Amino acid sequence: MHPFQRPFLGPLATVFLRSSVLAVALVTGPSQAQTLVVANSALPTTLDSADAQDVFSQNVAINVTEPLIGYGDDGTELAPLLATGWRPNDDATVWTLTLRQGVRFHDGTPFDADAVKFNLDRWNEPDHPHAYRDQGKTYVPWRWVFGGVRSEGGLLEEVRVLDTATVRLVLREPVAFLPALLAAPFFQIDSPAAVRAAGAAYGTPAVGTVGTGPFRFAEWREGERVVLERHDGYWGEPARVGRIVSRGVPDATARLAELLAGTVDIALSLDADAVPLVRERSDLRLVAPEAELNVGFVAMNQDIAPFGDVRVRRAVAYAVDREAIVDAFYGPFATLAVDFLPPLLWGHAELEPYRYDPARARALLAEAGLADGFTTELWYVPVSSPLEPAPRAIAETIASYLADVGITARPRTKDWNAYLADATAGRLPLYMLGWAADYADPDSFLRTFFGASRYASPGWDDEEVVAWVERARRSTDVDERAALYARVLRRAHEQVPALPTVHARSVNGVRATVSGFEVGPIPGALRLSRVAKASGD
Repeated sequence: MHPFQRPFLGPLATVFLRSSVLAVALVTGPSQAQTLVVANSALPTTLDSADAQDVFSQNVAINVTEPLIGYGDDGTELAPLLATGWRPNDDATVWTLTLRQGVRFHDGTPFDADAVKFNLDRWNEPDHPHAYRDQGKTYVPWRWVFGGVRSEGGLLEEVRVLDTATVRLVLREPVAFLPALLAAPFFQIDSPAAVRAAGAAYGTPAVGTVGTGPFRFAEWREGERVVLERHDGYWGEPARVGRIVSRGVPDATARLAELLAGTVDIALSLDADAVPLVRERSDLRLVAPEAELNVGFVAMNQDIAPFGDVRVRRAVAYAVDREAIVDAFYGPFATLAVDFLPPLLWGHAELEPYRYDPARARALLAEAGLADGFTTELWYVPVSSPLEPAPRAIAETIASYLADVGITARPRTKDWNAYLADATAGRLPLYMLGWAADYADPDSFLRTFFGASRYASPGWDDEEVVAWVERARRSTDVDERAALYARVLRRAHEQVPALPTVHARSVNGVRATVSGFEVGPIPGALRLSRVAKASGD
């Protein structure tokens, strides 16, 4: 789905005191027993879900706005949500969706086929009057998943309204797994009336978002919190708490401190050091998914010298002891990444991993005419996540390994929004990032990384790889798709446009008085309507 991200703030005791005071202030009041306080690594960048490129935004928005198709209890099997059924034609180029009837948005307007068409067209039509692209909206996830807007050769050719409860999607080419694309957490259905009224401000702190979900937007205080309130007119099972307060706490140590203090109910994305501290407390418990569809990587921008030379990229791969980094920073909740596909998915190739070999790295640099090394920047994300639990410390460790072979890599970071924008625009030479599945299919990783968008491979212009990826998407034969993906992975392993580092599971701390909290394999789908708190807590 979308980009992820050891402590580097003050001492634990200082963080504990400051965060405790703040969190108590936030939840004091008559509804305290019905308020669920969640500490995430960051606040949303926007609540306009299709314009958000990060898991932090999706984890909040998906409780207010909903996709057409969701996931069942196992987290990977598709399940009806706003669409109750879907069927393709014989070659999977036309899909007909049956919509749930009697559903209304939080503003009282009806959810129907016209609303679905409005949303899909807003993302797919570059000149749509309510897309507001000329005012800064980009809908990058639409390009990731659907290959761009219609006029640029994107997948979706047309949306037809057959009646109030039926829409037909006409595709440019066959896609047998279209329902999985529609289940991506980005593509949540917004109220057309609310979008029209708010204009380009839709999804911002001043406006919020209007959907059909179990919670409705109440408040967003920039830099502090987002507050959601239970929507009592929800079409499905009502939420079990009255309010959700989502807070952005960038440092994992601070999130742990708040959990230990009892000022938050759920602390997301803790680091490995937190595990024994949580386990020894009877009033706390750990929640982690059995598996998570993600990968962390270090990208090397081939448009910025000297990373256009494959010998330099291979030297970086041999210079870094990735296994030692995984052991040191991730503990038992992660595995070393050999390729860009999570182990849970199919389509892998038999590959020999790049083992730590600094002598070989130096030799490759010498072959490339860089026996004396070179200087560059190593950018790391400013917020922690399962894939980067201690971003600065991991970056400093990578830099130390690179220094051992003569590469001076200065660790740098910046604001999360600016970081994502620079990475997407190809302005960073060497940078850390992660990717979590938008849907449970290899396409979510390999087309994103090595298709036309080249998310993890800036400057890598291998037309054959792009063709393999696109052919795999069009195929309805799983064996053919698997063989094509294996080819892609072998080529990526040879050319090293990026260095895969880790597959991680999120480690989340929860108070024992909280029940119903589960984390699935697809981040960004953190629906909290089933979560409850014990009376009086």
